[in-house]
Amino acid sequence: MPHVSQPDSAHAPVTGEPVAPGVGPVLGWLDGCPLPRHELDRRLAALRAGPRSSALPAPGTAEDRQLTRWVAQVVLTEQLCAAEATARGLPLDQPPPPHPDQPTTDALAVRRDRRATDTITAEPVQRATAVRLDQRAAVELGSIAAAAYEGSAAVRAVYEAVTADVTVSASEVAAYREATARPPTGPTWRLRTPDGEFDADPTSLPVALAEALAAAVPGRTVTAGPWTATLVACHDPAPDRDAPADGLLDSARRVAFVRWLDHARAHRLRLVPGLEHPGDPAQPDNHHRH
Repeated sequence: MPHVSQPDSAHAPVTGEPVAPGVGPVLGWLDGCPLPRHELDRRLAALRAGPRSSALPAPGTAEDRQLTRWVAQVVLTEQLCAAEATARGLPLDQPPPPHPDQPTTDALAVRRDRRATDTITAEPVQRATAVRLDQRAAVELGSIAAAAYEGSAAVRAVYEAVTADVTVSASEVAAYREATARPPTGPTWRLRTPDGEFDADPTSLPVALAEALAAAVPGRTVTAGPWTATLVACHDPAPDRDAPADGLLDSARRVAFVRWLDHARAHRLRLVPGLEHPGDPAQPDNHHRH
């Protein structure tokens, strides 16, 4: 079961009718129009019939209902962005952004990633062009938006369009580097003892031994109480390098996209009872357990 976390925070109102004439059961309402539920049911059925169905919550449980809500929100996000891409005339045939660790997409699978955590992946709309976000990007987008981004060319196209003008100012870069700067460090001693050679921070040594070594020249062996060591060399600390800021623009773009998506969800989508956002505190299955 995917963990539902921020920033999937703006919940569309649960005011839609669950059935629409000529449509039948409804997934949700987009711009006042009912969206058929069959795509959600198809994905859930395929998950249950998939090779890793044993990793899914038991049918009929609160966790199963939360999974249904989660997959529903992924589909709704894809549908919302598909409508936006059409309205903007965005091309959807562009290759997805490359990722050095991109694996082969296994549609409708519960995949175990390299960090040994289970992740539910709703089936991509365009399987052949599915992508894999890195961990930081997935966390910043939130589980629902990340799954939709990975599986839908329309979501990726809208992401590129709504974040194209995002920039990071020099003051923001400077503030980031100041916040992530490491405190200054002192010299490092290379020591030889009866147990072998190693590098040591002088402040980590017994006080008496550190004082004796501080007064010694390289190559001299000193004894202080029960400790004997030879000062092989003294290395000054390397100058502190600025923290890399290359990822700041990508993070800023993801923040901008999440804000756009939250606003669009809140104003263009209406949810139906039983398919609320899984993080909505008003729905009965929203409780966190360990």
